[in-house]
Amino acid sequence: MRYKRVSRECKMPECRELHAARLILRINIGNCLTRAARLATTLFTMNDETPDSLIPYDEIVQEALRAVVGRVIGEIVEGGSELPGNHHFYITFKTEAPGVSIPPHLKERFPDEMTIVLQNKFWDLEVREDGFGVGLSFNQIPAKLSIPFAAITAFVDPAVDFGLQFQASGSDAAPETHEIAENDGSEGGEPAAPPADDGSNVVTVDFGKKK
Repeated sequence: MRYKRVSRECKMPECRELHAARLILRINIGNCLTRAARLATTLFTMNDETPDSLIPYDEIVQEALRAVVGRVIGEIVEGGSELPGNHHFYITFKTEAPGVSIPPHLKERFPDEMTIVLQNKFWDLEVREDGFGVGLSFNQIPAKLSIPFAAITAFVDPAVDFGLQFQASGSDAAPETHEIAENDGSEGGEPAAPPADDGSNVVTVDFGKKK
């Protein structure tokens, strides 16, 4: 994936409103695609009676869905790292996954999974081909996090009930229950991911690999 930065010279309110409208339109379109992907995932979910596939469908689908995360974060970066409207993101990732870089005290507190919130207070948001980086503070202590897309297990935008859930690369173990990190600037009190059966636009990728 490649992300093209746009000029930030325009600071007029009209420009910000235009960018916000474009992002909301893209997310609404994404919601339609999410419903289609959810149906496709349901139709093609593997079970014990499904023959072993020589085509890695699960890896292909997860890679495509992670591209959605990169696209959304890239749009925010291009818009000056300002979230439009009420949009905010809950991002859950494996702290021990290859390429993850977080302060030792956070890794000690979250040895398996960690959920961060991009909402009111963050800085140095950047997106790369294989992941993203962001600055957050925890109890007034600043921290720089670098997270590969392959380490992400959930991405949720509660403002529009949009969510993606998938398995981290190289991990077959079920995730441990953990509390949200509640980094400074997050309002908290919301789940890391909405239930899959509550009518939300949630795509879960789980092809049930046979043992």
